[in-house]
Amino acid sequence: MRSKKTAAAGIACGLACALSVFAYTQAVNDEAQQARADALARYGGEQVEVCVAARDLAAGEVVSADAVSTRSWIVDFLPRDAVRSADEVVGKQLNSSVLEGEPLSLQRFEGEADALDVPDGMAALSVPAGDVQSVGGQLAAGSRVDVYTTGGAATSLLLSNALVLATSREDGGSSSSASWVTLAVDPARVQELVDASQRTELYFAMPAPAQEGGSS
Repeated sequence: MRSKKTAAAGIACGLACALSVFAYTQAVNDEAQQARADALARYGGEQVEVCVAARDLAAGEVVSADAVSTRSWIVDFLPRDAVRSADEVVGKQLNSSVLEGEPLSLQRFEGEADALDVPDGMAALSVPAGDVQSVGGQLAAGSRVDVYTTGGAATSLLLSNALVLATSREDGGSSSSASWVTLAVDPARVQELVDASQRTELYFAMPAPAQEGGSS
């Protein structure tokens, strides 16, 4: 009999805890909704749909369609030149980083040259690359490179003869340092390259140009 009472008391305590958690969650949601309503009342209710970063975006990254989403935003809180259509930025290269959920602004692309000339059937992908990894920072658009991944005791060839589309190093700017390299990559291998860049270090090797007639 006593065990039944103990079990009943345990069930009652569990239900009480669950109700308490539900009540707390509901209160938090209500407070958030009230805060939003207060903000709209204070700053005005005019909102527009704008493009925001769907994830953290790095400086030098070429914006892809899946990196952009839309969200309602209070007009007075928007940055200058806020982007209203993804077509304005997809395929363009950022000159500074953008955090997830942050409205995209054309200011983030100012100074950017025309959209990258990505070969048909390929995708543009930027990966981290310091001076040491990128042949002393000497890589430039049009270079052909072999990409190696290294981590722990293993090093392996990841890509061969990959085309460099752009780098962070300024043309002729010997004082600047490399921080990223944009490659033309087979879309089927983008995920593999991103994963490798997050888990390991990437090194770029620039083969010597092929000589006609071969070696003597």
